Amino acid sequence: MENWTLNIPDTMNRLQKHLEALTVTIGERSVVLPENLHRTQEYIENFYRSLGLHVKTETYAYENFTVANVFAEISFGTQPSQTYLIGAHYDSVAGTVGADDNASAVAVQLETARILKALEGHADLHVTVKFVSFALEEPPVFTTRYMGSRVHAANIVKHKERIDGMICLEMVGYTCRQPGCQDYPFPLMFMGYPKEGNFIGIVGNFPSRSFTSSLKKSFEKNTDLPVVTLSVPFNGWLMPAVRLSDHSSFWDKGIKAVMVTDTAFYRNPHYHFRSDTMEKLDYRFMAELVESLLIFLRSHTGESP
Repeated sequence: MENWTLNIPDTMNRLQKHLEALTVTIGERSVVLPENLHRTQEYIENFYRSLGLHVKTETYAYENFTVANVFAEISFGTQPSQTYLIGAHYDSVAGTVGADDNASAVAVQLETARILKALEGHADLHVTVKFVSFALEEPPVFTTRYMGSRVHAANIVKHKERIDGMICLEMVGYTCRQPGCQDYPFPLMFMGYPKEGNFIGIVGNFPSRSFTSSLKKSFEKNTDLPVVTLSVPFNGWLMPAVRLSDHSSFWDKGIKAVMVTDTAFYRNPHYHFRSDTMEKLDYRFMAELVESLLIFLRSHTGESP
């Protein structure tokens, strides 16, 4: 396990194949095209099954059709010390194929699952990881009860399931490397954050500070992917931009959660435009994020508290 390393070129190639399937073969994945949402659901289900994972769906009605959250689980050890949820929404905003938003996150999610599954029997880990792909997040569903993450978070509370931390992957594939290309919401632009968009961001609320700190500590071991963190009070209501994804559904239910992001429209000028296409993405950046996530998960050895 100590000598385990990620094959970055292979992972980059696999990520590109996921992006091609999601944004070219399927294309727009919005409520305007429910058939494409279903095709995306099937793609995710089939991928998990190809890994030998048991797949479950969480179906619910939206308007005149049915959608489904898709989830699979990988557990190490007879008594796992921690349980984490890695989530990403698989829909796109109407009129776009949503490469960065949010096919990039689904691709990273799937590749993290693939490599974690391959570690079974070769790693002394004590951790359970739940992978959940949320059906709906984009407008006009955002902030309504039809968000896939709201449905799932409510069911976690209802069934008293254990979740020690939720990692929301939200737009994780775009970089910009010119000084000044990275923006921030007020007042962060005055606080010395990087001017180039070559880092991954981790945003947590105050109750998730220990979880954010633990992730940062692990991510910093990957020197090829800079990481910047932010902890916000009052579940982010004083800075609404930091609530714009599925992690906020978990914050509002009292579950520790973070958003892992390339900072969305503060970096990516193609946000919610037709130009959000797969050739704009940085696949090395995405592969390094897979590596960072695995470093965190692999830190939960038999000696973990």
